Order: sequence, then C-alpha cells, then structure tokens
Amino acid sequence: MSSGQFAPQNGAGDSFANGPSQNAVYPLNPGFMAPPLQPGYISSVPAKGLPAGPQSCYNTHRHQPSPVGTHSPLPASPNHRPVLPGPPQASPTPPPHANSHYQHTQQPSSWSSTAAVFQSTAAPPALNVMAPHQTFGPPPAAMRGTPPLTVPPPTVAPPPFAAAPPPSTIAPPPFAAAPPPSTIAPPPFAAAPPPSTIAPPPFVAAPPPSTIAPPPFAGAPPTSTVLPPPRAGVPPPSASAAVPPPPTGAHSDAGPYHLGQMSRPVGSGYPSLQPGYSTAQGYTPPVGQIQHPPGQIQPSSMGQIHPTAQIPPPSAGQFHPAGQIPPSAQQAGLSPSLAALSLQSHTPEALRVLNLLQERNLLPHTAVTPPLPCLPQDLQRMNCSPEVFRCTLTSIPQTQALLNKAKLPLGLLLHPFKDLSQLPVVTSSNIVRCRSCRTYINPFVTFVGPTRWKCNLCHRINEVPEEFMYNPVSKSYGAPHKRPEVQNATIEFIAPSEYMLRPPQPAVYLFVLDVSHNAVETGYLDAVCRSLLDNLSSLPGDARTKIGFITFDSTIHFYSLQEGLSRPQMLIVSDIDDVFLPTQDGLLVNLNECKELVQDLLSSLPQMWRQTMETHSALGPALQAAFKLLSATGGRISLFQTQLPTLGIGALKPREQPSTKTQAKDIQHLSPATDFYKKLALDCSGQHVAVDLFLLSAQYCDLSSLGCISRYSAGSVFYYPSYHTLHNPAQAERFQKDLKRYLTRKIGFEAVMRIRCTKGLSIHTFHGNFFVRSTDLLSLANVNPDAGFAVQMNIEENLLDLQTVSFQAALLYTSSKGERRIRVHTLCLPVVNSLSDIFAGADVQAITALLASMAVDRSVTASVSDARDALVNAAVDMLSSYRSSVLTVPQPGLLAPACLRLFPLYILALLKHKAFGTSSATRLDERMFCMCQLKQQPLAYAMLSIHPSLYRVDDLTDEGALNVNDCTIPQPRVQQLSVEKLSRDAAFLMDCGSVLYLWIGRNCNPAFLTQVLGVDGYANIPLNMTQLPELDTAESCRMRAFVDWLRERRPFHPLLHVIRDESPLKAEFLQLMIEDRSESALSYYEFLLHLQQQSSK
Repeated sequence: MSSGQFAPQNGAGDSFANGPSQNAVYPLNPGFMAPPLQPGYISSVPAKGLPAGPQSCYNTHRHQPSPVGTHSPLPASPNHRPVLPGPPQASPTPPPHANSHYQHTQQPSSWSSTAAVFQSTAAPPALNVMAPHQTFGPPPAAMRGTPPLTVPPPTVAPPPFAAAPPPSTIAPPPFAAAPPPSTIAPPPFAAAPPPSTIAPPPFVAAPPPSTIAPPPFAGAPPTSTVLPPPRAGVPPPSASAAVPPPPTGAHSDAGPYHLGQMSRPVGSGYPSLQPGYSTAQGYTPPVGQIQHPPGQIQPSSMGQIHPTAQIPPPSAGQFHPAGQIPPSAQQAGLSPSLAALSLQSHTPEALRVLNLLQERNLLPHTAVTPPLPCLPQDLQRMNCSPEVFRCTLTSIPQTQALLNKAKLPLGLLLHPFKDLSQLPVVTSSNIVRCRSCRTYINPFVTFVGPTRWKCNLCHRINEVPEEFMYNPVSKSYGAPHKRPEVQNATIEFIAPSEYMLRPPQPAVYLFVLDVSHNAVETGYLDAVCRSLLDNLSSLPGDARTKIGFITFDSTIHFYSLQEGLSRPQMLIVSDIDDVFLPTQDGLLVNLNECKELVQDLLSSLPQMWRQTMETHSALGPALQAAFKLLSATGGRISLFQTQLPTLGIGALKPREQPSTKTQAKDIQHLSPATDFYKKLALDCSGQHVAVDLFLLSAQYCDLSSLGCISRYSAGSVFYYPSYHTLHNPAQAERFQKDLKRYLTRKIGFEAVMRIRCTKGLSIHTFHGNFFVRSTDLLSLANVNPDAGFAVQMNIEENLLDLQTVSFQAALLYTSSKGERRIRVHTLCLPVVNSLSDIFAGADVQAITALLASMAVDRSVTASVSDARDALVNAAVDMLSSYRSSVLTVPQPGLLAPACLRLFPLYILALLKHKAFGTSSATRLDERMFCMCQLKQQPLAYAMLSIHPSLYRVDDLTDEGALNVNDCTIPQPRVQQLSVEKLSRDAAFLMDCGSVLYLWIGRNCNPAFLTQVLGVDGYANIPLNMTQLPELDTAESCRMRAFVDWLRERRPFHPLLHVIRDESPLKAEFLQLMIEDRSESALSYYEFLLHLQQQSSK
C-alpha cells in the first residue's frame, strides 16, 4: 500500500522535490510571511455510500486488485471505490465552508495505494529541559591563520546495484482519474544488510556520496498516490460460540456480518482453542542472529525468503587519499569499487515467517522497540535517536516502483522540540552549510581531503571554512571531522544576526477566559487563577516577558494593568460586531514591572464573576480582540472555552443529535461549520500568534470548528469533558496538573521548520498543527516540546547510485530568553533493492502512526467508513505483497514477517479507537479530540492511545527491575488485551496514555488490598478511588514507583482509576480489550480470518 490512499492535510498534497519552491512566495508581514486569503482552498469530497443490504463492520465485497504500480484506469465496477479527486493546486486561503479542517494551503489532497489508504511518533521525552548543554565557541584568533592542507578528492566508484524489481502488474480498480502509483510499500534494501539484532561488523570505508541536501525542484510534481478502494467485507461470524479457522487452502464465502447478531457476549475473548492454534506463552525473539554463508537461506517452516546480498555503506566523516584503498579491503580481496564495503548475507530475525493464525501471543514481554537501520557501526552510533526522528522504513527502496510493490507507506515521524537531557549547543559566527541546498553540515557528509566536504543531500563539493578547522572540544586545529557538528546528529546552534528578520520577540502570554454563567459554575476559573498565581514566576521568559488578560461573555472585557494604577481597571467593549481595543497602553504589560497588579487581578477574577447570570458566549469577537492585541509582537493566546459560541462572528449552532444512534457511515459534521476560525488562524500564523484551546464542557461545543483556530496556528487542543471541580474531582485534578505543565514547559516563538532530503526523494504531505508556507517549510507561530509531526515521502527519482539517503529537519525558533536558535536533526538510512530488505526494515509502530494520521484526513474529507476500509486495505495489501513477492514457496495460513507481526493487531486497534469506531456512545467532540490527538501527538504517546499496555501488578517483584535515581522500578510483562488474560485472583494495570486503569479481581489476594490499597476487603474499595495511598509496605512502594515511572515518561498527567465490578468505568475498561469482540467489531482472531480471506483473493 502506498501513501496516496489517504487525503493530505495541512497543505502538502502533491509531491515536491527539494530545492527552490515553485509556488508563489508571499510577501513578508512584520517578521515572517502569511499568504493572502484567496478562494479555492480545498474542495469538499463526497462521502462514499455503503452498498445496499444489511449493515456490517466492513464491506462485504473485496475490490479488484490494488492499483499499485499502474497508471491506467479500469472500467467502473461495483466492487471499486471511486477515487476521491484532489482539488487543483490552489491559493492558500479556503473558500467559505472549506471542508478539510486539517488541510493547509498550497497542498491539494490526494490519495495513493497503501499510504494512499491514509495520508499524513521511542520512548517519551524526558521532562528536564536541556539539562547539561555543552556550548562551543569560535576558535582562538591565534589559530585562524594556519594554512589549510589540500588533498585531492577520492575517486572510489560506487558499487553496482541490482535493478529494481518491476512494478506490480495488478490492475487497479476504476478511478475518476488515472490512479497514481501507490506509495506505501517499503523501499528495498539496496546495499545495507537488513536490521539484525547483532551489530553490523565495523567497516573501513571510503566516504559514501553525500546525500543530505534536498534536490532542486525538478519538473512537475510527481503523481499523487491514491487510496485503495474498500476491501470486501469481513466474513460474518457464525452463530456458534466459536469461529474455527478455515481449512488449509479454503476461504469462507459467507455473507455479510450483521451487527447485533453476536454469537458471543461483548467482551468475550478468543473462541475456544482451535485446531492448530498454538498456545505459546509469548513471542520471544532470539537474542542473537545466525549468520549464514553468502547465497544460503535460513530455513523456515512457513516459507522461504529471497536471499539478499547486503552491502553496508561506507563510513561518513572519514577520508582516504585519492587512489588508496583501505588495508582491510585489500586483504579481503575486494575490487576498488567495493573497497570500503563488506559483503555478507543472512536472513534476519525480522523476516522470520509467522503464521498469525497459529501464533497466539505475539506481544513482546516489554515495550516494542524500533528497528535499527543496517548501517556501519560508526554511522549507526551517530544516527539520530528514534525518539526524535523516525522513518516508517529503515531501508529505503531504490525506486518508486519497488516501494509501490511492497505496499508499505514511506514517511517520517518527528518530535523536533523534544525535551532532551543532553543537547550540544554551538555558538559560531559562521554556521557551515551547503552552498547549493543549504543543508547544515552533519555526521553523514563526506570530507574530500582536509579542506573540502561533500553534501550528503545534493552531493555538492563545498569548502571547509578556516575557522571550522578548529575543534572547540579538543582545543586542536586541523580535524574538522571531529567537531561537534560532525559528531552529533542532533545539535543546536545559537543563530547569528543574519538569521533574524527582526529583533527576537519577547515572550508574550495572553489569557482569554470564558466568564459566562456556565463557565463560572464549573469552577474552572478558580482553578486557572490559582494555578497562574502558583506558577507566575515559572513562566518561561526573561526581563522582557509580557502578560495580558481578556474575559468575555456577551461582551468583551479588557484589563488595564498599567504601572501606576493602584488596582486593575476593567474596560468593557459591548460592540461585538466591530471589535476595537479601548486603549493602546496597559493591556499587555511587563510581568516583572507589574507583577503585583497581575496577582491582584488573578485573586479577584473568580469573585468578580461569581454571581454572573449571562449565558451567551461571544468567542469569535473575543479572539479578534486578542489577535489585534498581539499582532504587533506575536506570542501565545491561551483560550479557555466552556460552551458553544452563540453571539457575533463565529457563532455556531448545535450539529450533534445525541438521540439518533449513528454508525460509521452516518457520522457527519467532522468538517468545520464555518471557515472563520481557520481564516483567523492563518492571520494569527502570519503574525507569529498561536492559539491553544482548552475546552471544558459536558455540552457539545463543535470541536470540529473550534479546533481550526489551534490547528492552523500551530497551537494545541486540550479537552476535559464533563469538567466540574466538585462533581468530577478526577477531571479537575487532571486539568490542574496539565495546566501546570502547560504554563511551565519550554516554548519557542516565531518558529519555522524546514525538512530536507536527499536528491531523488520528495515531500508529499505534512501532518500536524502548522501552516505550510512552501513545499518543505512549515510555519510554527509557537513550538512546544509535546508536539509531533508526520511527513509522507515519495521517491521521485531512482536512487540506483546511492548507498544511503539522509533526511534533515531544521527548526529555527526564538527561545523564551530572546535567543534565535536552530535545532537540527539528521537521519541516515541505507538504500536497498529487494523487497525482503524493505520488509525487514519496516517499523510497525511508525507505519501505524502514519496510517492513523492519514485515516483522520480520510475521515474528514470523505467518511469514517472510507477510512476504516482503507485501514483494512492497508493490512490486506501488506500481507498480499509479502505472500506474493517475498515468499518463494506458497504456504497455507496467514503469513507475516516477524517485524510486522503486530500490524494486523494495531489496525484492529485503530478500527476500535474512538476516532474511527462505530459505537453510537462516542460523542462527536470526543471523537474529534481523538482525531486531533492522533495528528498532533508524538509517536510514543499516540501508540499508547491506540494499543494500551496491560500489566499484572498484584505480584510485582524486583526481578528484572530498573534502577532509576536509586529507585527500583518493577518491570512486569506486557499482557494481551483480552479478558481471557484477566483473573479474578489478580490485579491488572492498563496504561492508555492519558489514563490509567487499575482493575481489581473479586478474589484478589487480601494482602494486596491491605498493603497497596489500604482497605480490609474487596467491598471496601471506593467506587471512585483515584489515588494510591502512601503506605509503609514494600508492595505499596513497588506499586507507586511503577505508576510514578509510567507518569513521568509522558508530558501530561494521566489519571488513575481503581476499578472493581460495580465501578461505572468497568465497561470502558472492557471496551479497551482490543482482542475481544465488541458491540460492533470483530475479535482479533475473527479479524485475522477476514484478512486471510481477503489477502488470498
């Protein structure tokens, strides 16, 4: 499957080559630029109608073969889903009622085969902000005059590469337009061995061709990818209690599965053990890997893998005099063209063939780890951390045709502003960059002699500046390849003046607060003011930091805090149709100079509005006033809203109908009701103003529309349903802790992020909260350490002459201290030429997260049912491609490589996720918030919400425990998400990312209840227990240490709910048992049967 099957969002829809953008560049506003509002932004896409007949979880007719690798359309067929035509490249501003609330300007939507199914993140970041940083300065003046040495560049010829396999010849289903090639297939490994648990041997190598600079934009953008049509429906479960697997080689042709005709109750686990269904207790990959002689294949009971000769690329950052071959290569008898390469062939553990129908327990005992790229040890050591920069395929295919054939998505997941404990910081008046593509020098460039270096993106030869010859770490001269910039894939520069269009802005914070009757009644205003008072001195900033406040109901209230006043002065603007600032002075004040007035205002605000009876909300005019106030300086707007806007511009009407039970095909109103909030967000982005939305309400607030104000201004969305300080204390606690983190976390202002890649690769679509300024440049009014981004990639030109490719993300921002900084991340990956190598390097979690972002786009532009079909297609396409193109001997069963063994499970988890589930109990705002989270969260946090982790915790021990800061952290095994694994004699903790559930069995050991929960018996467990008591017992210490460790690994505070049989949250806990059948979705085993049927067609 390719990345074209999902519609793009936030702007980037077509494929773009790196280099100068051919799109219009808009004139600069004060500081940066924002495009003028123009019509023709994104056209709406009609939702696909479901076939007539009984409702089912999935379509019951499989489409014709996937259009991967073909370009000619086929005649229309009832089994084909029509392609959703992407709008033409249009101007940036949307027309009224633009549908795609994720789409940014200058990027039309398109869908391609596997990634076409959807279009668009590793351990969580540490919370300590850039702990010990090492700052490097310029060389001493005395050493700058040393004449550099000149050495001619090496002339090592690149090794020959096998031709890329021909594109798939499967005919595509009919489309409204010719379907572009699918872009989800993973790239074949051209030269590097597939990932292995054994570290690759050291290589002595001539420097590989530099591949870091992005190629110039050449010609028209490549064809966009198209999402595959809907798959055939899931086979209906029989009326019996168990669903046995089909006989070998046979496939069920049963009719559609009718919702409600469930043979087993909701929450039931697997059917009773089926013939040939293994009961292995867990999947435990081998510790090492067996090396096989070249040309031999590792035996496999389920299939055979094509042998692949893997040639690791040479080390970067090293150089040899021209004409010389490394001694190790001469001893090995290699030809000069392969002088730096080491040949070996083996079948890695990642390609071990598994029959998913017979391997029951596939979850690893601990967290899933990302695969390591097959690179030489020196390159691997310097590569970017997967917590920051991650690719769906750790081996890049040589050609787009090979990528299409693999049917896996190619994309990047970034966490660019992540809190890092160690971050090298370099101060230099001359930042070394490629003169052609402007790539920052990095560990993967090649030094051609002592005074020149070759860019690893565009391959240009550049001169090494004389001052770069000095190494500030070793205080030596003449070794540029040992400088910090060439030794660290993640590095930060203090930018000189040429990186500033204006003086760096100060930290400016504006709080816009809803003070209507509904808002005050929830008690949130007291919580916000109290938290601000407690953390006022901890707001990021310096002596220039400014702060301001606006409140609103049916009118807008400004607060003058001008120095010299004895108390804050409120100024009311009642004309909401023509908003203006009542005064130019005193509304934004220096925090240090007016701190007492600010504290006075925060202390009096809750009491001031306690008796209000005003029920209306003029949110739109209040945001217009906030924009007017901040447009001169830029900054951050923190918006707190508790109801649907009812007055003035931006007023909304209720669109949710809770009384009407809906299914996926009927879910409406996921697109904005008005384009006001999107247009205002684009204006804010142009003036470096970001809006963070806090939605605290039990009522429908139309997050589909309100969320646009944050999405396009690079803000964040926070949602607290049913918030009330008295009636919902757990939600109030979560809000209080989240708000503290929000107020005190690191922040970057007036930021832009550019993503460059090796010539031959191009950017297709961006995902996240931002505004797309040009083909590879994102405008981020604010950037925070909890924001993630995703990028879909295309292979625009064949990579036959390359051994590695590189990706570089450069984030330019203003720190809260007023420094202009550049944070650079560089990722290097090998190029391969076989499908087996592509599959071996597939990152199953990165693929899942990218597909989730693409599915959100598809849900908004088409329908949720289309997104669900596309997700199923992704799994079917991967399994079909693996069976037909990688396995040489057909075998019965549902076969998958070990590295992708969890892919069907993750797809099923997405189908049951609140964002895409068909449950009528999911509120529209809650569904929309889940979609927002999938788009804006880093991968590590998103995966926990997709597939939670379940642990047994009544028997925690110190065996295998971690030691963190002299604290012992137990490490229990991860359990399957099935009630089959629950025991009435035990206790289980489920980690869902934003919430923790502690389920207590009715017959749980009384010692656990006493020593951990502090209760005498099961019946004495409080129904709404949300805290673990601090007891002086070893069991209590272990439990609290484990829970605290889980919480510290993410930025925001997850609630803990203790659940027993009578608890109201028990049903929600059981719904998260992904592997069991739910009210409207199949069990994992039934889903595997469906995939087997579809992939065999």
